[in-house]
Amino acid sequence: MRAPDARSSARRRASFAAVLPLVLALSVGPAGAECLRGANVAGAEFGDLPGVHAKTYIYPSRETLAYLRAKGMNAVRLPFRWERLQPRLNAPLADSELALIDETVATATGMGLTVILDPHNYARYRGTHIGEGAVPTSAFADFWGRLAARYKGREDVVFLLMNEPSNISARDWLPSVNAAIAAIREAGADNLVMVPGTIWTGASHWFDDQPGGSNAEVLKDVVDPVDRYIFDVHQYMDDDFSGTKTACSRVDDAMTAIERLTGWLEETGTAAFLGEFGGHARPDCYEGLVRMVGYLNDRPDVWAGWAIWAAGDWWGEYPLSVQPEDGLDRPQMVAISRLIARRTPAEKTCPALARP
Repeated sequence: MRAPDARSSARRRASFAAVLPLVLALSVGPAGAECLRGANVAGAEFGDLPGVHAKTYIYPSRETLAYLRAKGMNAVRLPFRWERLQPRLNAPLADSELALIDETVATATGMGLTVILDPHNYARYRGTHIGEGAVPTSAFADFWGRLAARYKGREDVVFLLMNEPSNISARDWLPSVNAAIAAIREAGADNLVMVPGTIWTGASHWFDDQPGGSNAEVLKDVVDPVDRYIFDVHQYMDDDFSGTKTACSRVDDAMTAIERLTGWLEETGTAAFLGEFGGHARPDCYEGLVRMVGYLNDRPDVWAGWAIWAAGDWWGEYPLSVQPEDGLDRPQMVAISRLIARRTPAEKTCPALARP
């Protein structure tokens, strides 16, 4: 998501005390083989670099994580900035930032939430695309090798290689994907990996022509020695699919894109996760959210789950926020609430995650 400047967001927190007993009851470990249904917990990607924690950017509070768990969610997507975690390429990870991520992971997984680690950089480091000049593919692989070594062997920690690669072709992105996966596996990590496409990894752009081939053509050549990867896909419902416009005027088109991508997943024997989607507080968006989540829930054979955009302690009046306000659920959360829990035996299995 191309989020608004966080400095303009109000810094307000709702009261969560009432949900804590329920969270304690739900905190029975990681989600296991169930499909992942959750939310993005934005904040650590906010602000200019380098930033100051708790002043210009923030990791999610225990209360925010507890609220999402109490709603029945079993996963959170955790955006953060690569540059803060690794201020110099090919150098050790920064202890101070790593401690913040460690704390968030420990808190979330202790509640039974799977954490999807998300370097929210659009395939860039300090403005330069991965694979160009000062940011070689090897530096991206180095970053992932170091981070993977930290969290290797954990079913409750998932590695999303990058948020929304943009202004880079799929053909130029693929070498970085394969290098990062190789580094993760060489570090001894068999964790699930999520691979994004280019053009903001939109389902609506998956088949678009690009120099060297579309995402659909190029990403058939992803290489993973242990075959534990799925695709990270995003899809909004406004007029340009960006998630920045008020009306969800293209719900039908968004659903057509997801359905077409589903056919591609079946054809290629792969799976995907809808890492971002959302909408404003208005009926057309509620309808779209319900349609989209319902469709994904009905296809656990190829869709490993979803994460709505977005919760987070500093969103304030941000229109796509699902952070509770004054202790009350946002309308978008109300719209999807009955679709979060995994109640039936069929819902408690997820073939899309049960891969080698």
